[in-house]
Amino acid sequence: MDRWADSLEQLAREVLPAPVHRYFRQGAGAGVTASEAVAAWDRHRFLPRVLRDVTTVTTAVRLLGTTYAAPFAIAPTTLQRAAHPEGEVAMARAAAATGTLMVVASNAGSSFADIAATGVDWWLQVYVPEDRPVCRPLLERAVDAGARAVVLTADSPVVSTRYDGGEESVWASVDPTWLRVNFTEGDGNGPAHEKAADLGPQDVDWLHAVTGLPVVVKGVLRPDDARRCVGAGAAGVWVSNHGGRQLDLAADTAACLPRVAGAVGNNAEVYVDGGVRTGRHALTAAALGARAAFLGRLPLYALAVAGEEGVTRLLLDLRAELEECLRLTGCASPSVVPPDLLD
Repeated sequence: MDRWADSLEQLAREVLPAPVHRYFRQGAGAGVTASEAVAAWDRHRFLPRVLRDVTTVTTAVRLLGTTYAAPFAIAPTTLQRAAHPEGEVAMARAAAATGTLMVVASNAGSSFADIAATGVDWWLQVYVPEDRPVCRPLLERAVDAGARAVVLTADSPVVSTRYDGGEESVWASVDPTWLRVNFTEGDGNGPAHEKAADLGPQDVDWLHAVTGLPVVVKGVLRPDDARRCVGAGAAGVWVSNHGGRQLDLAADTAACLPRVAGAVGNNAEVYVDGGVRTGRHALTAAALGARAAFLGRLPLYALAVAGEEGVTRLLLDLRAELEECLRLTGCASPSVVPPDLLD
């Protein structure tokens, strides 16, 4: 039996304009970190437990107090409307239909109100600018539309260099309506709106004070940084190397996850992204200390190939894979996967 998810990137390549597919797929620099992500999860091996009752298992998890159907969630990605005309709205409908959390990029091409109207549970991803107050209107719009948390992207003081091999850049063909529709005219432009190069623990507290929402810090690979996030009041620490799209040769998230989880302990929730493609990968992430695994490129490809129905199929397929893996390893839930499940 063929696994549909394995064919998604090739299917997406066939339907997407070349610059858009390249933008979705590419990593920073030589693309080393991006290319190694999936293999990093595949290196792990299980030690299944036997004589365990797995008549009834659940894939459900609780993230920041809300229960979701499985420990898969949708990461924030740009240009979703370049993948499909309905963009984030189609993605959100699929997430809502499958009980999946979705994180919405601050530069999304769909309005917060339209995304929220699907009934999806969603968090807002944000880059803090040099002049903090200029992003308050965006944050307030997200709160008004029902965002449940704020995700601070902390690994992007500058945007890394990505090479197009002399081919047409995606930005030469981008429709302006595919980006930043939640900014009012003039928002996001000028020196005051440049990404902050002086991010600090105080920004976690500031975001919480402005929004009243839990704050998750995304882009953490080091245990000492994880402890600083928790000390600043972060409700969640997200292990991420930005999908290999920021610093090339950054360590893979599968290797960094257990050290970060050990540093955080029970003081905050821990999440991970980067190369997660299967139910087995999600089970590995749970054993290494992650409460949820976020998916970036895979839902984008599914959206490009088959719209809302494609994303729905992907999420249900991954959930079924995880349920099978739980039974085969003698685990009743991803929330109780022991570290020694891995060899």
